[in-house]
Amino acid sequence: MTDSAPLPFPAYFRYRLSRDVGGASAWFARKWRGSTLFKLVALALAILLLVWVAAWAWLARDLPDASTLTEYQTPLPTVVRGIDGEIVHSYARERRVQLQYDDFPEQLKQAYISAEDKTFYSHGGVDFTGTANAVFDYATKYGSGERAVGGSTITQQLAKILLLGDEYSVTRKLKEMILARRIEDVLSKEEILELYLNEIPLGRRSFGVQAAARAYFDEDVGDLELHEAAFLAILPKAPERYGRSQQEQAAVRRRDFVLQQMEENGYITAAERSQAAAQPLGLVQQRRERSVDAGYFLEEVRRQLIEEFGETAEDGENSVYAGGLWVRTSLDPELQEAARDALRTGLMRYHGNRGWTGPIANIDVSEGNWAGQLTSSYLGIRYEDWRVGVVTQRDGSNATIGFSNGEEAPLSGIPSGLEAGHVIAVRPSGNGYAVGNLPEVSGGFLAESVQTGRVLAMQGGFDHRLSDFNRATQAERQPGSTIKPFVYAAGLENGLTPASQVPDQTFCYYQGANLGEKCFRNFGGSSGGVRTMRWGLEQSRNLMTVHIAMEAGMPRVIDTFEKMNIGSYEPYPAFALGAGETTVMQMVNAYAALANHGRLHDPSVIDYVQDRNGNVVWRADKRRCEGCNMAEYDGSPMPRFGLQGKPVLDARTAYQVTHMLEGVVTRGTAVRLRGLELPLFGKTGTTSGPTDAWFVGGSPDIVAGLYIGHDQPRDLGGWVQGGNTAAPVFKQFVESTRDRWKAEPAIAPPGVRMVRIDRRSGKRVFDGVPSDEPNAAVIWEAFKPDTEPDRATRQDQIAARREELLDLIRAGRRGGQQQRTAATEQREDNFVEDRGGIY
Repeated sequence: MTDSAPLPFPAYFRYRLSRDVGGASAWFARKWRGSTLFKLVALALAILLLVWVAAWAWLARDLPDASTLTEYQTPLPTVVRGIDGEIVHSYARERRVQLQYDDFPEQLKQAYISAEDKTFYSHGGVDFTGTANAVFDYATKYGSGERAVGGSTITQQLAKILLLGDEYSVTRKLKEMILARRIEDVLSKEEILELYLNEIPLGRRSFGVQAAARAYFDEDVGDLELHEAAFLAILPKAPERYGRSQQEQAAVRRRDFVLQQMEENGYITAAERSQAAAQPLGLVQQRRERSVDAGYFLEEVRRQLIEEFGETAEDGENSVYAGGLWVRTSLDPELQEAARDALRTGLMRYHGNRGWTGPIANIDVSEGNWAGQLTSSYLGIRYEDWRVGVVTQRDGSNATIGFSNGEEAPLSGIPSGLEAGHVIAVRPSGNGYAVGNLPEVSGGFLAESVQTGRVLAMQGGFDHRLSDFNRATQAERQPGSTIKPFVYAAGLENGLTPASQVPDQTFCYYQGANLGEKCFRNFGGSSGGVRTMRWGLEQSRNLMTVHIAMEAGMPRVIDTFEKMNIGSYEPYPAFALGAGETTVMQMVNAYAALANHGRLHDPSVIDYVQDRNGNVVWRADKRRCEGCNMAEYDGSPMPRFGLQGKPVLDARTAYQVTHMLEGVVTRGTAVRLRGLELPLFGKTGTTSGPTDAWFVGGSPDIVAGLYIGHDQPRDLGGWVQGGNTAAPVFKQFVESTRDRWKAEPAIAPPGVRMVRIDRRSGKRVFDGVPSDEPNAAVIWEAFKPDTEPDRATRQDQIAARREELLDLIRAGRRGGQQQRTAATEQREDNFVEDRGGIY
């Protein structure tokens, strides 16, 4: 007998398959022919298999692709940071924080595995023992209305959360099992647990354990103690139940059960379990958060972000409410708080004793759900210890006030027009509350960095919870005399100098057949003489301003307004006195350009935006730094950014105007700011009526501006002027942030010559020492080359003295004002614009 050669593997495989399958087929055929019972069993198994295949195909036909989870991005809120890098706000409809697997403490992961899925690391997505228990529980509770236990693994719960939804049915459970098996094929156990701990809903609008740790304990997950981690692990079963105070005992029992499971699983010792079980729940009702009261600023940021990136996930991967953006803003918390308080103080000061101005809103209290209606109104106030509530009942001199938490208290100080259903502001008084008198007048305030155009603070009204209309950016108002510096800039560009003599005399202008002749006058009706350009700006003389505008040409004046981005108007002289409409932001930005040597920025509230991975996807500063990222230093000069801003005004002209505006503070209509003893410049403004009071000004680093007026413009009262109503607001702003204001004066640009002149005549002098005293005879004045004035003569001094005496006589005739001599001439800090400045 000879040995045959071994068969190749393919041939051997076909041989074995033919032999084994053939043998099995023959065996099946014999059984089928010889046994009826075998036939029935085989048919039953075949039918069962077909049903199983059909059911699987039906359930799996529309299931989402589990592989999408490999690229899944958690919908995250947008986090906003201030100028110092600290978080100041987030735009969120849900509380979410995404962490990496290694960021979760081991005890926290062990608590969830013990509570939800102790075989997590051994099963393939489905725990069949747990599923069998769930089926039995479902069968016993069928028809009772009770919800059966889930029996779902962590992988199944993840499938439900991210891919299926929370439908309560057998088919959903079967789909959940299919998806869980698929998820286990595409994700590791660590990836599954990371997604689960980031996505699980845990109550108090929090999703994921980090958000829940902040919501329930005001701590990060890394700071949680054992009993706190165990509490978080009970929340998936009933996220909206266990966090309530009335369910505390049930929560403690469930927490202790989780601790027991952790001990049985070997994660903790009996002593650790006992110590943790002895701890109270320790839930917090309100989180401690850094809170910057900057609603108007933050709403402007939100508006710009939505315009750029969209609002929801459907709008793109970097949307505001799902993209997880990190936004660095220019918000300065210290300046913002000062701006808010200063404007509120100014509004309350004007309101004085005017009394109650009416309800904030009205709601129907007859159906008894007033607390819910008040909550959904989102009205509130953050002023001292005031609150917003609704009058729940009024009976003669008695009334009660109700708050959004359902609390009620007696109300005192009841005005005659108060009725049930009125939503009002109240302040604590005795054992109850008294009606708070909110000012009816409003206004806007904005502060900006001179060198960058970054908006540092913005207050668009008394409180954004009462009205979200932003008067700093949206209210278009007549700026009055605050526009005059730009008329003077046009005059300086047209050959005038700060020492040029300008008539302070009546000016009439024919505006056409329809408008007829318009005659301009100063506030108070005074006029006469010829004065220096500087004096006209310091004293806000309307007639001198119109003369300058007509000499420069109104088209040039309007062009200057447009270049400074103040507004675009018709070339009528009235616009030289502030008759056109603009906003606080535009005026502040234009003044910042004056301080910045004529370079205009686009005002910005956002510095840059990063996506969830830290990549910068938008920035305000578009400048490129050529050579900054070279691989090796090539020995060339260090690369530098170019200058920021667009040059819109001659730097020398801008400085001349700024230098004259310093005189407005030293001896002019804003003299009440002189006591700050800082090198400030600025201009007051008061519009016809008066309907609005303005001030805009600042330092070489910070410029701020504001107006005060009614939303529907009407007379504020004859005594109201920019100097006594708006300037004090700016003064308080500076006083409360004094350490932020430098004592260094503005630096003159190249091409400016500082020359000693006689302040009254504008003539050049060669003797005498210039002084910063308000009434110094000799001052420094800024001139462009070859524009310096001639030397003063004795006759000039006599003429200047004569004009001074005539001014005193005119002032005495107008109001019996106290006479002053040249030697003792001083202005009081409560000086108002008795020399003009009103349009």
